[in-house]
Amino acid sequence: MAKSIDVSDLDIYYGDFKAVEDVTMTIPARSVTAFIGPSGCGKSTLLRSLNRMHEVIPGARVEGKVVIGGQSLYDADVDPVEVRRQVGMVFQRPNPFPTMSIYGNVLAGNRLNSRRMKRSEADDIVERALRGANLWTEVKDRLTKPGAGLSGGQQQRLCIARAIAVEPQVLLMDEPCSALDPISTSAIEDLIHELKSEYTIVIVTHNMQQAARVSEDTAFFNLAGAGLPGRLVEMDSTKKIFSVPEDPSTEAYISGRFG
Repeated sequence: MAKSIDVSDLDIYYGDFKAVEDVTMTIPARSVTAFIGPSGCGKSTLLRSLNRMHEVIPGARVEGKVVIGGQSLYDADVDPVEVRRQVGMVFQRPNPFPTMSIYGNVLAGNRLNSRRMKRSEADDIVERALRGANLWTEVKDRLTKPGAGLSGGQQQRLCIARAIAVEPQVLLMDEPCSALDPISTSAIEDLIHELKSEYTIVIVTHNMQQAARVSEDTAFFNLAGAGLPGRLVEMDSTKKIFSVPEDPSTEAYISGRFG
């Protein structure tokens, strides 16, 4: 069941350096929210804090709250591995496990959770996830072949299939199309539109047109200067952000005057 994400008073650090400062936002369920802004303003850092991937970097930590479906992710008794099962992540470059088959790649998360599965159950999970990622018809006859043998766009859809196979509530996507050609990008964008009926989706993108095409809400981040933390400038419906933003820096960024 997709759930909304409530972020309040969030500061994110790398050691002593504060990378992101004072973010408060609500990301609605069953919807696509885009994070936009210039490089280095903390978009991807914030994204990784939403499934506790940020803290795998030595010295990295957060202060503040991230709550998904009433559960505070950073409470002392919360298992980060369980958080990452509920909040899937798709990275900038497709990263299928190179030694695994297409079939094995899809099941990787389920096996990591040490679930014993009958072959029929595993088959069902693989088909459901690949259908969900619009990849089934292209690969159903070569499931035992290496995932790394697919095209770039197919590999990225395989990574999305791997993420949704464990039935998360949230899907995070960090510039999922930046390494892809226009046709593959269009396929991923179509897929995002289909997936939002079941998942809460957050996408970081540098492509303004993509943000306008795929998202219902957009959050613009900026930083006041080099070495200063990134901040949330404004968040609103994508239509409003792209037509009548409240902050002049949002308008300047969207119209290409900086960034």
